[in-house]
Parts: sequence; C-alpha cells; structure tokens
Amino acid sequence: MKAKLITIVLTFAARFAFAHGDIEIGPNGGRILEFSKNESMHGEVTVKEGKFHIAVLDKDMKPVKMEKQSLTATGGTREKPEKLAVEKDATGFIVPLVKEKQWLILQYRETSDAKPITARFEYETKPCGECKKPEWLCSCGAPGKKK
Repeated sequence: MKAKLITIVLTFAARFAFAHGDIEIGPNGGRILEFSKNESMHGEVTVKEGKFHIAVLDKDMKPVKMEKQSLTATGGTREKPEKLAVEKDATGFIVPLVKEKQWLILQYRETSDAKPITARFEYETKPCGECKKPEWLCSCGAPGKKK
C-alpha cells in the first residue's frame, strides 16, 4: 500500500517538475487556453498595443465567428481581485493587461445560458532562461523550473 501511495505522489510531483510542458502555443504565437471540456473550443491569448487579445478558435485552430459568445475577466491579486472591462470584436475579445506576476482569470460562455468555462494563467514577462520567450508564453519545459 505504501509503495502504491508513493508511486502516485511521485507521478503527480513529476508533472510539476517540468514547468511549462503543458503550455500550447497557437497559430498566432499566443498562449492557448481551453474554452471547452472536450477541446473543441480554444482561446488564443496574445498581447497587442498594451492589451490582451483573445481570439476564439475551433478544434482545428481556425477562427470562430463571434455571435453569442461572452467573456468575463478578472485580474489583480487573490486578496484584491479586480473585474476587467471586456470588449468584443470580430475575432474575439480585448482585455486590459494585468500587472506583472498577476493572474488573468477568464470565464468563457458559448451562449448566455451556457455554463462558463474558466481558464487562467499567471502573466509573467521575464524571459525563460532556456528559450528566452516571456514565461507566460514558454512551452520549452526546461527542467528545474517551478510552475
């Protein structure tokens, strides 16, 4: 029993030892967030002109026509979360940047009555020691990094 428990714990610990291995980069060079439970809808987050641009993409990473979709965004710290203004455009949503090392938490709805899908990431712009990309866009999985 002890051996089985240790194996389970080590399996989970190994997943976090390789930092960014689960970060997916999209067709526009942005970070992919899941906007569905079955990987049929994605959000690609990029930064342009000092704002987050979140393109909504289908399972084939093609742009989705924006109709009834909605997004709410929260930034700030855990102690002082702040609701962010969200603008909708032809390809997705535009959200103000959060400060360095703060979390961006997004709640996406396919329609107004759909259950929201929550996606989040920490916005850290310092360059990765291995690939030199900003940490929030790093997918190199450099060993020894903390997630």
